[in-house]
Amino acid sequence: MKYTKHYLAVVTASTIWGSFSFALKPLARWSSVDILFYRVFFSAVLLLLVTLFFRRKAWDADRRTYAGLPAAAKKGIVLQALGGGLFLTANWFFFIYVLNHISIKSASLAYLVCPILTTVLAYFFLKERLTRGQWGAVGLSTAGCLVLAFGHLTDLLYSMVIALSYALYLVTQRKNYGTDKIIFLTIQVVFSALLLLPFYPFYHGPAPAAGLFYGLITVIAVCYTIIPLWLSLYGLERLKSSTVGIILYITPLLGFVIAVSCYGEKVDFQQGVAYGVIVLSVILFSWWNPAIKSTFAGKDAPGNSLGH
Repeated sequence: MKYTKHYLAVVTASTIWGSFSFALKPLARWSSVDILFYRVFFSAVLLLLVTLFFRRKAWDADRRTYAGLPAAAKKGIVLQALGGGLFLTANWFFFIYVLNHISIKSASLAYLVCPILTTVLAYFFLKERLTRGQWGAVGLSTAGCLVLAFGHLTDLLYSMVIALSYALYLVTQRKNYGTDKIIFLTIQVVFSALLLLPFYPFYHGPAPAAGLFYGLITVIAVCYTIIPLWLSLYGLERLKSSTVGIILYITPLLGFVIAVSCYGEKVDFQQGVAYGVIVLSVILFSWWNPAIKSTFAGKDAPGNSLGH
């Protein structure tokens, strides 16, 4: 079944992110900015160590690949790497702030809106085509999000900022230049760390003394940053941005279940109906997705290969 590994990679990444609150909620007494600083700095250091000690051959191969690219492709790969780092930094900050200071449901709503934005952006900027049935599913999910946002306008505004930053990340990472994904991710995260470094002396709080903080930050860096981002980039090698965006619905749906069952956040009838509509839209989008059908039929997925 062609591309099955790519689907599983994105599903795994989305499932991991859906459980993020387990690692992030215990850090609520620390500021969102400090969590962001340490998350990015720890991730950058860990990725640099992995790259230096375990990916030297891949690094040398990527340097040769880059040297052989035409000028336009060189510019494209640099913009893709640095733009990805910028969008990730924005997404991480707003997500941490909303989850710890607004609500888990608000953070989850962001990833309900994100697939819609990703689909629309991919249509306009990447010329990705969807079937009529898939557009119908997108419309249904939009309706579900509007129902969910009715009476919760503040939640929707916060969610839109988070969703747009990650949707832009997904769309900008669609192009495949044949680089090693770990090295490419290292460049993005190191660039994110460099973006944040000038702000650290002015905005950081007192150095955390609790071992719990550093333990959870390490878990977040490895399990909720490096691993799912690598899986997401791997999936984007063969899957459309819109398909990855729809799979991302796993994240908010799981986050919603955790918010209700583990943290006691209340759900009214309106929210229950909205989430039900969105789940139905995901099922319909998958049903009308020719790539998914052909994948599990063992055939090539038309229109799913990446341009170079």
